[in-house]
This record gives sequence, structure tokens and C-alpha cells, in this order.
Amino acid sequence: MEIGEGTGGSGGPDGPGLRFGCASFNQDSTKMHFGCRGFFLFVPITACVSAPCSSPAETPDVYIVERLFSSSLVVVVSTSMPQRMNIYHFKKGTEICNYSYPNNILAVKLNRQRLVVCLEESIYIHNIKDMKLLKTLLNTPSNPSGLCALSINHSNSYLAYPGSATIGEIIVYDANNLHTVTLIPAHDSPVAALTFNTPATKLASASERGTVIRVFSIPEGLRLFEFRRGMKRYVNISSLSFSPDGQFLCASSNTETVHIFKLEQLGPSGGDEAATWTAYMGKMFSAASSYLPAQVSGMMSQDRAFATVHLVTSGQRNVCTLAMIQKLPRLLVATANGHLFIYNVDPLDGGECTLAHKHRTESQGSEFTGPAQACPSYAATAALPASGPVTATLTGYSEDGGAKKGEVIPEHEFAAGPVCLDDENEFPPVSIQKC
Repeated sequence: MEIGEGTGGSGGPDGPGLRFGCASFNQDSTKMHFGCRGFFLFVPITACVSAPCSSPAETPDVYIVERLFSSSLVVVVSTSMPQRMNIYHFKKGTEICNYSYPNNILAVKLNRQRLVVCLEESIYIHNIKDMKLLKTLLNTPSNPSGLCALSINHSNSYLAYPGSATIGEIIVYDANNLHTVTLIPAHDSPVAALTFNTPATKLASASERGTVIRVFSIPEGLRLFEFRRGMKRYVNISSLSFSPDGQFLCASSNTETVHIFKLEQLGPSGGDEAATWTAYMGKMFSAASSYLPAQVSGMMSQDRAFATVHLVTSGQRNVCTLAMIQKLPRLLVATANGHLFIYNVDPLDGGECTLAHKHRTESQGSEFTGPAQACPSYAATAALPASGPVTATLTGYSEDGGAKKGEVIPEHEFAAGPVCLDDENEFPPVSIQKC
């Protein structure tokens, strides 16, 4: 879930009208990231009004900044050194290591098990525990936008990326076991957006035309849902994101409208299990489609948006996500010029979403108010060694970044034993590494 302006082009961080080179959300949508010249900014989203947590970056012109959940692990790539990835310990303000690659880095994705670096025609998969290079996928189809998605569920660590430069094929790769899972023929035109739901059981995609959004089962690759964003014009889908519970899917584009779709399954009899207005209209369209030509009936059987948001301006690059804030569903839209819009979403009736808050962040300051929040250490959101003898379990953690005392999770598959990730001598045990 990131927007950027590429490396070294006229639309980079210094391009007209842009104060930030990138804007993105972390894996569980609890933090927002902005990157610009010599500066990157983290904005906690634990309430509707939060305080930013900023840090100067020795690397100028930041166009990729990724943070591992709410930890201190931060990955930064700059336009001045687009082939090098710098990994920082944010809390200590120190660089852990940096890695160099043969071509420009277009995207970086990470979860608690893997770190993936995407180049135009290759993908590098690292073990995030020690940054060991596990696999290099060479000669992948040309991917100039660096499009890829990594599931945040580290027990699966599915990676999705385009399987063709001319048609909408998607390759789903198991980044844990290092093998291809399936090839999905998703669209007629090339893929433009990808995202997994939280448990990595569904994958949503959109093509370059931007008119149809499809959802597939993972790992089977079966089509589950098909949504029509619009019919009047082709658009550039800039982001897709599932809600934490997987019930909704939002899509933003270069137009003024953000769409929210509801993943509803009719019961065996197509009866009262889905009694919303959109479900009712969907049933009516499906009944009428049997009397129409195949091309028209296909369009009528596609579900429409459950809820929408109309932004003030169109054409501004943006990224959207769905999150629970103060126990209420919210739509968050961040733009590359430093705006964050928070909208209320009615989970029952949908319709037009109402603007709850609007924030503006400048590269030298921001309009956020409220008490500053301390940035937890990397160990707070990663597995820590248990006290006493080494066992097959590690101290547990919660997805919102807070360690939960007494809970345990299975030891990571590739971990030889408990690793103290807050110790820079162990994470990772190198200073400079070239791939």
C-alpha cells in the first residue's frame, strides 16, 4: 500500500506539486509513512487525531519507506541511490545494514518472516531474521512499476506478482517454502494492483483498465468475487486494500472517487442471508442477465460499490486502506502531497462515507495535535527469547504492535532457535552486503 513517483524522473520527490516522494501505510494500517528530501515521517493511527513521529534520514530524496508493523525496523530507498536498500533501527537512529542490487529498486515488501525486494525483471527474497538471501527470481516478466504483494501473515508468506507483461496473469509464490503455488489468469489486460487479505486466503486484483476488480481464493486461485468499478472510462487503480476482518475491499484511483466493495456470499438458496440493498440489486441483475447477450450479462452480474467517497480533487496520487479506529470502521486516504483523510464507513447500509477528520503534514512540521507516542522497539513486535530453557515456542505478540504477556506462538519455520532481534549484533550479523 504505497504510492511513489519512481526513481529519478521528472515526477520524483521534487516534481511539481509534490512535497513527499512516497506515502504508504504499514502492514496492519496502524501507521502512515511519508518520505521526502532528507526526511521521513511516521504517523500513528491509533485514534482519529494522532501525533507524528519523525526522523531525519541521512539518505536524501526518499521514495520508498517501509516499516515492519509498529517496530523500529525501517527500510529506506532514495533516488540518489536507487540500487541500495538501507535498513535502519528507527528507535536508536542507527543503520543496521545496507544491500545493493544490480538495478533500481522499485518496491520493498516485508512481514515478520520475509523481506522482498522487487526490481523490474527480478525479485530477491530475504530471511528477515538475519537478512540472508534465500532466493532470487530472475527473468521475471517486465514489471516497470514494481508491482507485487506480500501477505502479512508470516505463516504463509505468499508473494504475488505479474506473470506476464501483456495480459493479466498473476503468479502466487510461497516465499516460505520457495516454490510457485499457482498461476491465475485474472484479467485480459496487464495487472495494475494486487493485495492479500490478512490471513492470506484471498487475493484481490485490478487491471490497467481499472473497470473490474476480482477476488481469488488462495492458494487455489479460484475466482470468488467480481466487482465493477465503472463502465464510462478506464482509470489507473493506485491501491487496493481489504478491511482487517476481510469483509470489505477498498479501491482508489486517479479519479475523485474511492470505492468500497462488500464481500457478500449468498446462501445456498440465494435467500435472506444477504439482505442489503446491493445484494438485492445483484440478485435482480443476475436474474435479468439470463435473457441478455453474454457480454452484457457478464457486466450485469458484477457487484457494484457498497460505499463510496468523493475526494475534493482528482488526479492526485493516493493510497487507501480500511482500519478499525476507536472500534469503528474507517476509510483512510493518504495523498502524496501530505494529506490524510479519515472517513466514517457505515458497515450496514454503506452509501456515501462522511469525512471525520482531515490532517495535513508538511516536510518541516505538521498539523497533527495530541500527545506524542513513543515508538516501540523492534522486539516489541517480533518474537523474543523465552526465559529459562529454550523450548519450541517464543513469546507472543499482537498484530497491533503490543507484546502480550503469557501468549505463545509456534517458533518460526526457518528459525534455528530464539533470536534476540533487538540486538543489532544478531539482527542482522552483517554491516554491508551486496546481492
